[in-house]
Amino acid sequence: MPWITRGLSEGIVTTRYPRRPDGYGPDFHGTLLVDPGRGVDRATERAIGECPTGALSVVDGQVEVDRGRCVLCGRCATLQPEVFRFDPSFDHSTIGRSALHVRGGAEDEETLAWIRSGLARRTKALRRSVHIRHVDAGSDGSEEWEIAALTNPVYDVGRLGIFFTASPHHADILLATGVGTVGMATPLRTTYEAMPHPKVVIAAGVDAASGGMVGPGYASRGGIGDVVPVDVYVPGSPPSPFGLLHGILLAVGLVGTAGNRGTTGRPGGRADRPRPQGTHPQGPASAVEPGDRTEAGEA
Repeated sequence: MPWITRGLSEGIVTTRYPRRPDGYGPDFHGTLLVDPGRGVDRATERAIGECPTGALSVVDGQVEVDRGRCVLCGRCATLQPEVFRFDPSFDHSTIGRSALHVRGGAEDEETLAWIRSGLARRTKALRRSVHIRHVDAGSDGSEEWEIAALTNPVYDVGRLGIFFTASPHHADILLATGVGTVGMATPLRTTYEAMPHPKVVIAAGVDAASGGMVGPGYASRGGIGDVVPVDVYVPGSPPSPFGLLHGILLAVGLVGTAGNRGTTGRPGGRADRPRPQGTHPQGPASAVEPGDRTEAGEA
């Protein structure tokens, strides 16, 4: 049979990520970077004004990119290539919405460490295997194609103990896509409430993070953050399969953030770190929920 000879000639095509580095090559538009050494001139101001989602702004005299809004259209890189450029990396999932801001707007390290340690405590039991319930909350369908690719022979997330389930009662992770339409608010919340503890919510794509090109309006909530508490944000429009995989592994503490690439184990921060003053806007995403499983063997 032809597929036998083709398989023998091509060998194993399944990626070794995260055990070994992998990616899409130097020409892949993984994320948008800003040259930190450049000031804000007229060409840069024009590029900022042309951004269709308002992802670009000026903070303290420097350009800031909100990856939670950037749809990677490339308009800014075309208008001002000396300031904006694409980077092929995909591991830019973050814990906390404000961490998607490339420059400025980041939370203080104490708060971020508290969020990471709280998430690590909740997900300690989920590291051997996890089941994912995907909910489309108003997607254009592009994220769904990338999510489906996770199960093909190239990515084969089953090798990592990651499986998709149709029932929220069996799910550990809620993977939500779409702008958060008003009509899907109740089903999304119902799915979240039906999941057992501990549970994690991942906002996959710019639409789920901020509403993307649609944004908030009469039919859209501008993302899913107002409906369910989000733990991990995966930027991209749509996010690549590697990007989605990084977000899932980050959610369960098996990889570090983009600023700490190549690490494994628990997310950064100490589990015994005291809680900062005040309440974090993500609320339940930062606290140990009742009924948490404490042994990995219970997953």
